[in-house]
Amino acid sequence: MSLADKVLAVNDDLPIRTGSPVHSGKVRSVYWLTDADSRRLIAERGYDVASDAPLAIMVISDRISAFDCIWHGEGGMRGVPGKGAALNAISNHWFRLFRENGLADSHILDIPHPLVWIVQKARPVMIEAICRQYITGSMWRAYDKGEREFCGIELSDGLQKDQKLEELLITPSTKGILKGIPGVPEADDVNITRDDIRNNFAAFNFTKPEDIDAYEKLLKEGFNLISGALEELDQVFVDTKFEFGYVTDAAGREKLIYMDEVGTPDSSRIWDGPAYRDGKVLENSKEGFRQLLLNHFPDPDILLNKERMDERQALARDNALPADVLNAVSETYVGIAEKITGEKLNISDNPKAEIIAILKDEYGLID
Repeated sequence: MSLADKVLAVNDDLPIRTGSPVHSGKVRSVYWLTDADSRRLIAERGYDVASDAPLAIMVISDRISAFDCIWHGEGGMRGVPGKGAALNAISNHWFRLFRENGLADSHILDIPHPLVWIVQKARPVMIEAICRQYITGSMWRAYDKGEREFCGIELSDGLQKDQKLEELLITPSTKGILKGIPGVPEADDVNITRDDIRNNFAAFNFTKPEDIDAYEKLLKEGFNLISGALEELDQVFVDTKFEFGYVTDAAGREKLIYMDEVGTPDSSRIWDGPAYRDGKVLENSKEGFRQLLLNHFPDPDILLNKERMDERQALARDNALPADVLNAVSETYVGIAEKITGEKLNISDNPKAEIIAILKDEYGLID
């Protein structure tokens, strides 16, 4: 069996009983269960949620997105072998350590298969929080052009590209288009300040102002836990994105939790420690794939210029990447997952058939 056969490219066509249309994102698809199935699973499995909490099946694919496009390879390879399993395994690992160290829970209630989560519905905090320990990427490009203020934080002169910062920076942006917030443009992914959040906490979906302190504490604790664990593996945790939401437990208590994925090569930059000490950046994250694309095509401005989105989408649609490119990305994802978890990653020969069998036989979610 070829590696292409092991790729789960289409993940929104599973015959799962649902109560609403399947939501398919760039990488994950979400199947909201019927009320009856949600209540049944909560009772049967003893999940620590309200008896009437909406549940969903979240299925991760092996698709790879970069520059807001989905990319594919030669030979019918519609994704990266092992990528989905690697992302889930890494997130599962960090979420478990968060719980064990008293940080916070996540939205995940159960893991039926390496590519599947059973999750509870959460009320999201409308912020994407980026934690930065090094100056690189978009922050460096802006700094190099003379900008010194980022999300209300003033940086000093004289910093060098890829340099470690004196302290961990939190640079939040809006999640989705938020309306009616003074000084915040009505657009997705707009940088905001701590004062923006404090002065408009309800608009960002915080229950009360004190939760902002809890959110910032969880950001720093989560980053430092992952950073310390990676340092023991001689890897550098450069920056990452966190998302949060609210859920209610079985006792009716509302709590702030981590959402989405954490500490993965898709949501973070991870550098190889020995290479960094030698003055080189060796990416163990999707940033390596992004750099490869910029070098692969003769006009990289298409990938960087948002005004050329039509050309960019055509570039992704019409150009099958060499198989060895996607295989190299697979080696990066699988390699960092196995390094982090300390376990060999199991890449299924037929993931869709496995998922269907488990959800039918063990969870009763497929007729």
